[in-house]
Amino acid sequence: MIWRWLRYYVPMSELSMNDIKFLPGVGPKRAELFNKELGIYSYEDLLYYYPYKYIDRSRTYTIREINGTMPYIQLRGKIVRYETQGEGYKRRLTAIFADATGTIELVWFKGIKYIQDRYKPGTEYTLFGRPTLFGSRLNIAHPEIDPVDVEIDGNTGLQPYYTTTEKMKSHFLNSKAVQKIIATLWKVIPRSLPETLPAAVIARAHVIYLSEALYNIHFPQSPDVLRKAQFRLKFEELFYLQLNILRYTRQRMRRLGGFPFGTIGEHFNRFYRECLPFELTGAQKRVLKEIRADVGSGRQMNRLLQGDVGSGKTLVALMAMLMAVDNGYQACMMAPTEILATQHYETLSGLLRPIGVRTELLTGSTRKKQREEIHEGLVSGDVKILVGTHALLEDTVVFSNLGFVVIDEQHRFGVEQRSRLWRKNSRPPHILVMTATPIPRTLAMTVYGDLDVSVIDELPPGRKPVTTIHRYDNRRAELYESIRRQIEQGRQVYIVYPLIQESEKIDLKNLEEGFKQIREVFPEYTVCMVHGKMKPAEKDAEMQRFVGGEAQIMVATTVIEVGVNVPNATVMVIENAERFGLSQLHQLRGRVGRGADQSYCVLVTSHKLSEDTRKRIEIMTRTNDGFEISEADLQLRGPGDMEGTQQSGIAFDLRIANIAKDGQILQLARDIAGEVLDADPDLAKPENAVLPRRLEKLFRRKIDFSLIS
Repeated sequence: MIWRWLRYYVPMSELSMNDIKFLPGVGPKRAELFNKELGIYSYEDLLYYYPYKYIDRSRTYTIREINGTMPYIQLRGKIVRYETQGEGYKRRLTAIFADATGTIELVWFKGIKYIQDRYKPGTEYTLFGRPTLFGSRLNIAHPEIDPVDVEIDGNTGLQPYYTTTEKMKSHFLNSKAVQKIIATLWKVIPRSLPETLPAAVIARAHVIYLSEALYNIHFPQSPDVLRKAQFRLKFEELFYLQLNILRYTRQRMRRLGGFPFGTIGEHFNRFYRECLPFELTGAQKRVLKEIRADVGSGRQMNRLLQGDVGSGKTLVALMAMLMAVDNGYQACMMAPTEILATQHYETLSGLLRPIGVRTELLTGSTRKKQREEIHEGLVSGDVKILVGTHALLEDTVVFSNLGFVVIDEQHRFGVEQRSRLWRKNSRPPHILVMTATPIPRTLAMTVYGDLDVSVIDELPPGRKPVTTIHRYDNRRAELYESIRRQIEQGRQVYIVYPLIQESEKIDLKNLEEGFKQIREVFPEYTVCMVHGKMKPAEKDAEMQRFVGGEAQIMVATTVIEVGVNVPNATVMVIENAERFGLSQLHQLRGRVGRGADQSYCVLVTSHKLSEDTRKRIEIMTRTNDGFEISEADLQLRGPGDMEGTQQSGIAFDLRIANIAKDGQILQLARDIAGEVLDADPDLAKPENAVLPRRLEKLFRRKIDFSLIS
């Protein structure tokens, strides 16, 4: 390790207090850019600003060695002369670059004046770029050029690259300049930085020390050293994330006892014997056993129930709510939309009618007189199960004895909203969170890390997998003919258009034009249209036309992604499928295949597709497995874009770790965090003194998430 730069230093405790403007080479103007553009204010912020990539620049080629098939290469030489060619937007700058073995042409299409002013003929430069063969001549377009810097260039063969903005670059703060500033930082900070992990954790995880890791993340001497630095910093990030989740979870379990459901009683048994619409699958039975063990344990249950669309989650939730009713408690189910809440209510009340369990529906549309009757029934305890929307959260909704809460599609509700349900009884009720979005294991461990996870991974008997087909948009006549055949057999069809916020006006126009076209192609059938910009009453009326069978075709945006159950709908056409993520495509596909008939999902795209899009389409046509799809989605898009991560209440600002790619490190971090808490639940032992301090620094919160799932 190179410590020769050490001359004077700032104590570590002061690194977060030291304003970056006082660092040599920065000053007030550059500091302002660091503040505004990157959110870097202190020495510590800069130290933890990691490169986003590294390129091996250990080899400097001669011009004679290079050809048009090589990747990025490094040269050292001088600019001989400049020439400008063309006019207006066709204007370009060329330069002849030479070393002892020959010459090569450089070319720029913008920033011409800046290049000529900055890089002078006759001065030696290090050049980096990709050679291409243009006719019979080799050239490098827009190369990266730097003065030969012995201190930086001689330091490492792996060149780090830092994210900088256009505004920073216009003020000469490019990646190389950031690296030089970080090199200066290492001259003024201590030789050995205080550790942020206990010695036992370092030994157990087999990671290098913090000082070594931070130095080598910025100035790696070799790929092996870089891997060790990355492993240490990724492990630490994920360790503290998991420690935080597990600590809160365990604190909650110790602090909050649950309502004990001691018996499986008459309502549950009668329902099981007399009312089951079909035999439970093995997966449903397994999940019910897990829930039964939780609610009978005396601790508060917090469980995530994952299952693909149509896997029978609602039936499991109903039977779990009957456990509450049999033990003298009330239950409620909260859904994100009125139409979904209404559908749940109709399903539940229909199934429960024979056994006489009073079930009610409460939404924003519930009339005043009915609302008052429901409120009375809740206070008296006559209403056993309440289904509703956000209306359940109102202070006027008072239960006699709420013991079990089901939340459908968790990501549609904010953390604070959900926390209001917890306060509907003297102790928080048991919580069952349902999602039809299969969540990859690594993401579930992080986003829903404080919940126990149950998975329904089989479909009820009689369900046929949806056949998924890819069609290019120039084969519409054929597509419309197959749609007509399905409608002639008495089936219904969804046609979905994208509606993306950034291009809302264009998308709405496309939707309206699509609606007009479909009506022209199918004049003999009724076509309805639904999108998120419609008034709720108008939207619900159109939805009901389709649900009731009055309309044969529904043209819609993704508002139908979560919601209505129409067993008669057998075709889902997704227009511009290239604009949807995998999980969204899978959700939309789940709107069909609800009945016994064979269903189809048709992905319509243009011929012009990116490599990522082709992969997405291929995965969708190959598999119906929601978990396989969600894993692929995580790999392609990353965790930040996955639905639900922003609402989870879990700090998700990872600087170096990647949930999609670092699953093994995440598991190791979680295991070691669990071991630490097993041995020291309150983190009170002297050897663990660093842990609570670090947690406090990393996870300052306004909400007590220990009370929230």
